Amino acid sequence: MKFIHTGDWHIGKIINEFSMLEEQRFVLKQLVELIAAEKPDALLIAGDLYDRSIPPVEAVELIDDVFSKILLELKVPILVIGGNHDSGERISFCSSILTKNGLHIVGTLSKEIKKIQLKDEFGAVNFYMVPYSDPREAKSIFEDDSLTTHEQVMLKIIENIKQDIAFHGYDRNIMIAHGYVSNIKGSSSEDDSAEGPVTCDSERPLSIGGTDIIDASIFDAFNYTALGHLHGSQKIKSDKIRYSGSLLKYSFSEVKHKKSAAIVTLDNIGNVNVVLKELTPKRDMRIIKGPLKELLKPEVYSLGNTEDYIFAQLTDEGELVDPMQKLRSVYPNAMGLSREGQAAHSQSSTSASKGYKDKSKLELFCEFYKSVKGSDLSPEKLYIVTNIIEKVEKMVR
Repeated sequence: MKFIHTGDWHIGKIINEFSMLEEQRFVLKQLVELIAAEKPDALLIAGDLYDRSIPPVEAVELIDDVFSKILLELKVPILVIGGNHDSGERISFCSSILTKNGLHIVGTLSKEIKKIQLKDEFGAVNFYMVPYSDPREAKSIFEDDSLTTHEQVMLKIIENIKQDIAFHGYDRNIMIAHGYVSNIKGSSSEDDSAEGPVTCDSERPLSIGGTDIIDASIFDAFNYTALGHLHGSQKIKSDKIRYSGSLLKYSFSEVKHKKSAAIVTLDNIGNVNVVLKELTPKRDMRIIKGPLKELLKPEVYSLGNTEDYIFAQLTDEGELVDPMQKLRSVYPNAMGLSREGQAAHSQSSTSASKGYKDKSKLELFCEFYKSVKGSDLSPEKLYIVTNIIEKVEKMVR
């Protein structure tokens, strides 16, 4: 059995007033081509199909076009669960009719977990589809007031699934879920190594205070757990539990990410092999750094695609006049900028305000400069400032 695991498409997403629809259309074309080449038994989408609960018309039209190609032309079933960005009721609309064409959508959690059974030459493979649900909703669904965390909800769901597996004697079982899964011993990311899962700025928190964390060990009963929610491609604990990551970079905290689709092959006894197929964006998301004049020089901007989505970290001293307009004259898709000194100033407290009555103007200026720049005045600058202060003091005497 071979299937392609994806998630977090976020179709219709807007970043800093830039619509990502053109980028999404470009990368989805690659995904369709990958499906045509690999001929998988199914495509999995582990939540957050759309970026908003009420997606724009253009986003729905893009999904309709892509799904039609995959289902009707390539004859590959699609299994979709709702994520925390989706409206479960909306994406589930007409799901019973669409099932006849191989589109299986589970937008909202129910007491009886939806199971899709596909077959290969070795027999049945069961896909248990678990859409995102917060504990408050789960309490009502399962009529159990003890469910207060996401892990407790997932344990309840898995308990029901295990009963189904045991009753039927199923050997090969896949979970599709959306949430924050962690391994106490740490994760393994294709983008970076870190303690716990690798997160980024474009992921909407599921809760406050850690009640969203689900321990990876509770998924041990499954041959593979296809996860959505985190945007970095990474395995949790082992290749059996994996986040596919998002199709595109959706924040500048993801600039080092390599986006991909996971091609998962399941053998006759349920062992998995995962191969990541990289997805290439039409425009990359990059951070550039340096003085504004340097960044606008041809020998600098010609090193990359000026059409990329850019965040500029400007290192200039002093004031700049309309730096964003100047940036966009070369980088038309510049999304934002920061000033190094301004960031340091906003995050530090100067000692100049302490005992200021006992300090000279030069001492106060030197402390202020250090708090903004993070370094002392050079001898040359100190000489210039000293002369300016002396001239001003003579003028006001």
